[in-house]
Amino acid sequence: MFKIGLTLSGGGTRSIAHMGVLQGLEDLGIRPDAVAGASAGAVLGALYAAGRSPRQILEAVKTSVSSGLLNKLFSGLFTADGLQQFFKVTGLPNRFEYLSLPLWVSATDLRNCRAVTFSDGDLHKILLGSCAIPGVFSPVHYRDHELADGGILDNLPVREIRPLCEKLIGSNVNKIHVSAVKTMNRLRVLERCFHLVIAEQVAVSATFCDHYLQPELGRYSMFELKYPDQIFRAGYRAVMQHEKVFRRLL
Repeated sequence: MFKIGLTLSGGGTRSIAHMGVLQGLEDLGIRPDAVAGASAGAVLGALYAAGRSPRQILEAVKTSVSSGLLNKLFSGLFTADGLQQFFKVTGLPNRFEYLSLPLWVSATDLRNCRAVTFSDGDLHKILLGSCAIPGVFSPVHYRDHELADGGILDNLPVREIRPLCEKLIGSNVNKIHVSAVKTMNRLRVLERCFHLVIAEQVAVSATFCDHYLQPELGRYSMFELKYPDQIFRAGYRAVMQHEKVFRRLL
């Protein structure tokens, strides 16, 4: 039984807020013993499970952005080669067994029409599948599955990690903001539809978390990489706003 588990939603660029959440928890003396994630949340969670600090992960993302490697990664326009290169430059192990912390990654199996969760096997290939946005990125064949974006059916994966943890913290970066939008371009339409599709299943998953966080990210799109530091700080603030609650975990 793990003392504290952490589950991280997908959400494109907004998933960087998870690293701010982790930094806030660490600054309060709280280190998760196990991690679960979907899509971009799974990628960043895997780096944390591999022993990288939240700020190291933030800097890796920023460096990859400045080099051009991630310019299209979170926009859904990336290639498998680009994401694999990101794994290489960050030194992410290619097997779950080589991680420092247990990790669960959710994906959608298009062949069998169900959510699937992995905790062993080819980490890189499973992460590629978990990030494969339908209609933009081809599904990833793995074993008897055709894997697509984990956010479709299980964007805040709790099913596997919940029974194994005394306390579970959930971090969701996809709160729907019902504000007037002056322009609805293609990416804004895609983002809004994504949020509408996942809202109900995330709300159900949230009920299984002992502590649930939704960083305030209304002004940031899941498809732009201009504001990594600001998004990181939003995640950090979400923890510090509940500092007294989290200190009780100690």
